Amino acid sequence: MESNKDEALRCLLISQKHRAAGNLSSARKFAQKSLALFSTPEAAKLLELIDSEAAPSSSSASSAGSSSPTSSKSTGTNPTSFTSATETHTSASGTKRRHAPSTDPSVSQSNGTKEKREYTAENLAVVKRVRGCKVTEYYEILAVKRDCDEAEVKKAYRKLALALHPDKNGAPGADEAFKMVSKAFQVLSDAQKRAIYDRSGSDPESRFNGIPFGGTTFEGELSPEDLFNMFFGGGGAFGGGPVFSASFGPGGFRTTRVHTSRARPREQQQQQQEAATPRSIFIQLLPLLVLFAFSFISAIPSLFSTPPTPDPYFSFESSSRFNLERATKTLGVHYHVNEVEFSRHPIAAEIVRSETNGGSKSLAALRRFEEKVDRAFTQETYALCQHGLNSKQRRKEQASGFFGFGADWEKLKQIDAEIVESCETLKGMGLLR
Repeated sequence: MESNKDEALRCLLISQKHRAAGNLSSARKFAQKSLALFSTPEAAKLLELIDSEAAPSSSSASSAGSSSPTSSKSTGTNPTSFTSATETHTSASGTKRRHAPSTDPSVSQSNGTKEKREYTAENLAVVKRVRGCKVTEYYEILAVKRDCDEAEVKKAYRKLALALHPDKNGAPGADEAFKMVSKAFQVLSDAQKRAIYDRSGSDPESRFNGIPFGGTTFEGELSPEDLFNMFFGGGGAFGGGPVFSASFGPGGFRTTRVHTSRARPREQQQQQQEAATPRSIFIQLLPLLVLFAFSFISAIPSLFSTPPTPDPYFSFESSSRFNLERATKTLGVHYHVNEVEFSRHPIAAEIVRSETNGGSKSLAALRRFEEKVDRAFTQETYALCQHGLNSKQRRKEQASGFFGFGADWEKLKQIDAEIVESCETLKGMGLLR
């Protein structure tokens, strides 16, 4: 298939690397996989070279196996299994991991025990069905249609993951089938990766994240076991009923939320932080609340007290309204007030109380009012004085002529002799020299 050409070329390069490293068994498998994905003359030629190079090594390995039958019997394995110094495992993404065989007898016995694990015909059937699919046939692996939605993908993964988990399925190849199902779910559950896969038909991780050909894992890719634990709530693979929700960002399977009946320490800490959030907000707002409380307390007296009575109106000229003349005690300024209004004002009541007590009572309100009258009178008189002096100066400049030529000396003397009454008033009060 043309869509698998990129994956076939990648497998071809990996095969060449294994051949250069002397690992002919892995090189043969990747060459065969390259031919299965997309047949090329280069892959066929490379496979012939690998077979020709592997012929002498296989004959020497068989002779070595026949010379040590007791060793083969003690481990309980086939002698031909030692033709390679390493054991290869194909991952769900098409890459292979090599594990060196252990010489420990206990390990050999455990390996023999794993091979004898019991399984049912149904276990073997589901493993064969998944392993019969190509590693990039993700829809076929999960047995879903191409137009399926995310809920159907999750449902298919849940069913296959439970059926293929190595702890539950002892059939040969269950581990690899479990990895293939995990890989298919991670691609089809991500909208962006799924779109790339639908267009190219190959593994979107190989181009999506720009991983070199020799890589075995991908950035943002979860291991099959981690994905299984997240999906089924961690420590209860076949236990209670957890609820799983996941958000698949633009970079892959990145954000997951797992809610289980048993809260993990990190989740408990998060719940405690969420419970403490209102308290932390209150602590942050406490200074503002204290400031508001002090402002409110300081404003309470003004809220319940009677506002001060404004001072009575006054004028420096007599009229029908301002018909009562008075004089300030400090500067002796004469001013006029309305008799009726002034008699009703608290100042008048203060004056009456002071006169009744023989003048012993303080007249603080009257004194403040008369200071206001004195200040208004002096400001007004000073303004009139300044205006009169400016007028005299302008008239003198007009009578002086041009540099003394054409000056009216008589008029100048007359202007100098003029008196500005407002200025004289201020002089009489001792406010102007």
